[in-house]
Amino acid sequence: MVFSLAADLVVLVHALFVLFVVAGGVAVIRWPRLAWLHIPAAVWGALIELGGGVCPLTFLEVRFRRLAGEGGYAGSFIEHYLVPAIYPAGLTRRGQVLLGILVLLWNGVLYGVALRRWRRQRREGRG
Repeated sequence: MVFSLAADLVVLVHALFVLFVVAGGVAVIRWPRLAWLHIPAAVWGALIELGGGVCPLTFLEVRFRRLAGEGGYAGSFIEHYLVPAIYPAGLTRRGQVLLGILVLLWNGVLYGVALRRWRRQRREGRG
């Protein structure tokens, strides 16, 4: 039971990390200092996708599942709704590279918006 809950917690943390990688740039527009956390997270997420790697959180989750005596992802709300979003069925290497490129492009757009906003605020503050 404890290991099963730990695995569910890892999936939840993993999903939140993926959300932060993809959408954290939106938060950076509002809270610029968050960029110090978001940029490394976004780079990590993109490198995992572009390099065809697997996030260490995945290995941790699988380890907890095995310790819990589970073989799959059946049984909980978290597993039913979040796991398919993190581990889409049929994800190919090409699809993984595309996801990595999209993460970089999307965050580049968001940081462009953030930079324009910061520059405008700086000009208005001095004038």
